[in-house]
Amino acid sequence: MKYALLALTLIFSTAQAYAAGDAEAGGKLFTKTCGGCHSIGEGARGGFGPELNGIIGRPAGTTTDYQYSDAMKNSGVVWTRDKLAAYIEAPKKVVSGTRMIFWGISDQEKIENILAYLETFQPK
Repeated sequence: MKYALLALTLIFSTAQAYAAGDAEAGGKLFTKTCGGCHSIGEGARGGFGPELNGIIGRPAGTTTDYQYSDAMKNSGVVWTRDKLAAYIEAPKKVVSGTRMIFWGISDQEKIENILAYLETFQPK
């Protein structure tokens, strides 16, 4: 019984760590995978893609320094953590008609890491 409880505790804490993501690893992945089009942090602004400061909780297509597709502006999407995870995995499944040229990331750990990184740029 004692070992079963220990095993469950270990499994639960591992699942929590995975769900939270690793912001440092996410930052490296963001730079390599997303940074060519998106900026984030102090001085971020739209370029080939919109800046992503404060993305969680923001309605899609609403930053003023980027020209969004009609599909994005009219999507009705609000970027929750779950919605962003789905978008990172398969952008065109979340917003059909998006101009974002990105096939997506299928590795859930990588998605969680990117989300953890994005969360470090949320308003306090």
